Amino acid sequence: MHRFFPHTDEDIKQMLDVIGVKDLKGLYAEIPEQLKLKKELNLPEGMSEIEIRQRFHELTDKNKELVCFAGAGAYDHYTPSVIPYIASRSEFCTSYTPYQAEISQGTLQYIFEYQTMMAELTGMDLSNASMYDGTTVAAEAAAMCVAAAKKRNTVLVSETVPAYIREVMHTYAKYQDIRLEVIADQNGQTDRDALKNRLSQNDIAGVVVAQPNRYGIVEDFTGLADECHATKALLVINGPASPLGSLRTPGEWGADIACGEAQSLGIPLNYGGPYIGYLCTTNALIRKLPGRIVGETTDANGQRAFVLTMQAREQHIRREKATSNICTSQGLMCLYVTIYLSLMGKQGLSEVNTQSYAKAHLLHDELLKTGKFAKAFDAPFFNEFCLSYNGNVDELLNKCAEKGYLAGVKIDDHKILFAVTEKRTEEEIYKLIDLVK
Repeated sequence: MHRFFPHTDEDIKQMLDVIGVKDLKGLYAEIPEQLKLKKELNLPEGMSEIEIRQRFHELTDKNKELVCFAGAGAYDHYTPSVIPYIASRSEFCTSYTPYQAEISQGTLQYIFEYQTMMAELTGMDLSNASMYDGTTVAAEAAAMCVAAAKKRNTVLVSETVPAYIREVMHTYAKYQDIRLEVIADQNGQTDRDALKNRLSQNDIAGVVVAQPNRYGIVEDFTGLADECHATKALLVINGPASPLGSLRTPGEWGADIACGEAQSLGIPLNYGGPYIGYLCTTNALIRKLPGRIVGETTDANGQRAFVLTMQAREQHIRREKATSNICTSQGLMCLYVTIYLSLMGKQGLSEVNTQSYAKAHLLHDELLKTGKFAKAFDAPFFNEFCLSYNGNVDELLNKCAEKGYLAGVKIDDHKILFAVTEKRTEEEIYKLIDLVK
């Protein structure tokens, strides 16, 4: 009946005999009775393929697609239609992870190209082969700082780093003997005086700041790297990837580590994922970098070939010696980013950012003209900005959603964070203005 189940009753009996257990219930003898399920699992009856497809259609029809003016880490950028086609080709979709280099050249090559482009985009020396997402990668960066410092375990995190990122960092830190301290923001930006005073105690392993920050503000980090390095602390700059095509790079700011979410590079919004974390650093920290690094070489015939140059993962070495025990790469999303950057090039990415910037500033100015909004902060922004609303924030967002518009992300009872990408049209912008009015 279940011909694809791997174990027959005889197989199970033989295994139980080997370990000296009478039956399957004996495997769970140590589990308290009150924790055991005493009834059948509430599973639906099996369905045919047609019925399954119909059921999925019924579920997806419940989703209401909205015109997106929300951001806060996930952005509605255009995905060229050729990307899913190329990404599905067998040359790229080989194994889950390229353990056997000789049969994974397609996978290794696009990872190599991804690393090259991300290193150039961030202005850093090198990139790893991607990571799980933009939150866990920030936690990994903090761990890198502590590993490099050896005898220091305190990492400072600016309050302008998005709250959901800080929460994940605290989760990681709790079990890795890492002490996180939050540096308060001042008028929407990192309090540089407070940060400098804390650094002066000479016990800090690293400093994590955001660019653009949680309010969309583009901060001025002039001199920050020097302040960190003077006390032997590392500087980490976290942020979405797309703006790096136009803003000053982490490398230009003198950062030791650049990390963040790369979803904005061609990966469509999809009800919560998947995402991809980028992590780039300097040559000096290569041995502290979690994950894998793909390198280029020549094979026995002198032809170009790709190999796993570094792979300090728990699968390859002793678990306690691994740089990270949860450094999952996002292979398919890495391929998406690689194809996107290859198609767009420097000029295309610059155009994306130019349009996003211009349209964000148009919406910003028009919202202020309604008289219902005021500036939350007087600071430069890129394609995302925060405004104070003089009414009920929840009521406004709910009414806009009813009309088909995701009008931003609630920051608190009085503030809304708006984001605009190149996909938004002037017609959509002015329709949102009309809804607000």
